[in-house]
Amino acid sequence: MLTNLKEIPDGSEVYLRPVGRVSAGHLDSNLSLELGGTGVRYSGAVVYARTLSAGVLAGYISIETLYSQMRDCSSEVSASLLKQLDGFAHPRVPLKLGSDKTLAFAKPLIMGVLNVTPDSFSDGGQFLDTASAIRRARTMAATGADIIDIGGESTRPGATPVWEGEEAERIIPVIEAMADEPVALSVDTRNNFVMDKALEAGADIINDVSALSHDPESIAFAAKSDAPVILMHAQGDPETMQDNPDYEHVLLDVYDYLSARFDTCVAAGISAERIILDPGIGFGKRVVKDNVALVNGLALFQTLGCPILLGTSRKRFIGAVTGVGDARERVIGSVVTAAKGVENGANILRVHDVAQTVEAVKMVQAFADASVMDGVV
Repeated sequence: MLTNLKEIPDGSEVYLRPVGRVSAGHLDSNLSLELGGTGVRYSGAVVYARTLSAGVLAGYISIETLYSQMRDCSSEVSASLLKQLDGFAHPRVPLKLGSDKTLAFAKPLIMGVLNVTPDSFSDGGQFLDTASAIRRARTMAATGADIIDIGGESTRPGATPVWEGEEAERIIPVIEAMADEPVALSVDTRNNFVMDKALEAGADIINDVSALSHDPESIAFAAKSDAPVILMHAQGDPETMQDNPDYEHVLLDVYDYLSARFDTCVAAGISAERIILDPGIGFGKRVVKDNVALVNGLALFQTLGCPILLGTSRKRFIGAVTGVGDARERVIGSVVTAAKGVENGANILRVHDVAQTVEAVKMVQAFADASVMDGVV
């Protein structure tokens, strides 16, 4: 167990996971960490050190002790921790989407899932018809969705690729119908051709489960566009990703991947302020062990300085824990998991059950800080 930062050997990779969310006003700035201008504070952190000889060392430390020990540890460790602390505290810049839409991260945002596919794991075929898809999008917007995520290719485990033309044909009419609505639209695709057609039709955000690595042309296209991009971690592709996922330390491995993809995208010309990161729950992860670890450790990713998206809705690990086999019946487990994500710093929740999640997020906020409920007796 790591008990003092001076114990970290030279050459180690150091990681900081804030823990212990506290209510507003209970701890001052010297005793807690504030997440990106949100008012959400954490009283301590778990520090990890990936060492060359002893594997991963980890230990809890209070914030007051953290700052004290940073004065005495190696300059290499101190510099790494300071960078992560700055990333965690840096306010998340509101995203301007065109001339009349803005996404601000002062509170968690709700992204509604709209699969215009015949084979998605939860709602495949329900909204393949364009008219049904448009009705569904408008219902989610009316019940509190800030973003509608529209996809035409299933990326569930075992899914086979879809021809790009067919993928575009499924979603473009829906995007065009919703383009003038006040809700933001994201296109859920791995393919540059579809990204191009979707943005042209009125989509605002690119959401790529391959973190712009599947299509060699996508990163250059994203750099030329003004669209925010969501970079997700996945081990393998949808057809094979659940065959035998394996990690040395899932939390740190996913962090390293997202950090590297962030650097690659910035080097390619994508503004850092346009990047959102997603640890990829269920995408090449051991069903319970890895997914639970990622939700519990979500605040770690906030040290990268980007908004964090969490997508757990109706996924297999919820069924494995609760015993609910039908994905459509995993509403309670999904809402509880979303609430846990908010406690751990999620900025965006990608969900099927919008109205229920909106209620849950309001309750989490009220328990953390009743002032967010101004006007409610």
